Amino acid sequence: MKKILVLLVLSLGLQQTIHAQKALKVWMVRHAEKDTSDLKERDPDLSEAGARRAEALKKALKGQKLDSIFSTDYKRTKLTGFPLADIAGINIKIYEPSKGAQLVKALKENALGKKILIIGHSNTVLELIEAFGAKRPVAAIADDEYDYLFSLIVKGDKVEVKTMKYGKRSKAE
Repeated sequence: MKKILVLLVLSLGLQQTIHAQKALKVWMVRHAEKDTSDLKERDPDLSEAGARRAEALKKALKGQKLDSIFSTDYKRTKLTGFPLADIAGINIKIYEPSKGAQLVKALKENALGKKILIIGHSNTVLELIEAFGAKRPVAAIADDEYDYLFSLIVKGDKVEVKTMKYGKRSKAE
């Protein structure tokens, strides 16, 4: 009986350790280049350069087996994620940019072990990274910068952030 009790306690401890070690993997990008030919258009499509960048994002992440893609409800953000969603066979989920902290909280509580892509805007991506508990990896994202790809590994209260670039350079450095 003692041996069974010891095995049960060890088994439960191992399960808790495995659960605690599950990480949430998140990639974040700003939407690709938008069509600026009509300055009055509030919800423009992607430009040709933006469509190429969306394809570059697909190439950059296609081997990751994403579980979910989140986008704001704008054509430019959804179109940035569409090529990747299409090959992954998943639908893009819409989130409200003003409720980014709620999205982050829900992901941290319910998406352990999952791989997620979040597509936002130059003024929301860094705020989302902070909402996960990390420091901004760059001070700001300029209006002409579209090539940042941020990778986050979230384990409990610890967040590791890596900054990468993808596609054609969007700004001279």
